Amino acid sequence: MRLTVVGCSPAWPNAGGAHSGYLLEGRGALLLDCGPGVLARLRAGGGWPELDAIAITHFHLDHWGDLVPWVWGALYLDGRRSAPAAPELWVPAGGRGRLERLGELLGFPDMFERVFGLHEYEPGRPFEAAGYTVTAVRVPHYRVEAYALRVTDGSRALAYSGDSAPSDALVELARGADLFLCEATLAAGELDGDPRGHLSVDEAAAAFRASGAARLLVTHRPSELPAGPGVELAYDGLVCEV
Repeated sequence: MRLTVVGCSPAWPNAGGAHSGYLLEGRGALLLDCGPGVLARLRAGGGWPELDAIAITHFHLDHWGDLVPWVWGALYLDGRRSAPAAPELWVPAGGRGRLERLGELLGFPDMFERVFGLHEYEPGRPFEAAGYTVTAVRVPHYRVEAYALRVTDGSRALAYSGDSAPSDALVELARGADLFLCEATLAAGELDGDPRGHLSVDEAAAAFRASGAARLLVTHRPSELPAGPGVELAYDGLVCEV
């Protein structure tokens, strides 16, 4: 599997950066999250993105916001130019209703279903997307329903934290993974709420060590905060093999 970091900014964009979007390619093309700026980056190669599936970890805007312009672009292009493909869209249980309510505010209730093959995933139950097996595990993120994702092609495994506070569930999801893509938004010792929503680099590294994963790639990091020595930090455009 090949991972391309399309965007990796935290809740506010790093200068010139895009929000969360991670493209896995191998058996198929699977996008993990689709925050603001991701669609433009995917279009940079020319034409409309050709993806098999998109999986959203939670409904904070920096992880799903570009689904809205995706709808408008796909609807506009259909019948006017070459019609774009309709990828599967995987969202947490109850996400279909949430997108319908958002559609009522932003355009029309079924706007997302017109463009995507909409599916809901359930915690702990593996699902197939773009030729991969994906498992979602609930992780703590303030009071928001949020999930970390484990993706495997049968021989290699990627664990993606989404947004998460310290959690044994996150450690177990990353157990033995070939690559642990883990957020680290906070400075060491910083508390961002009660309940908490994010990790520091030290906490991400501790989760990595406890998981026994082979490689840690830190993401969702503000450019204002140094990562520290020996930390492999994601950046927009990074391509690596899982």
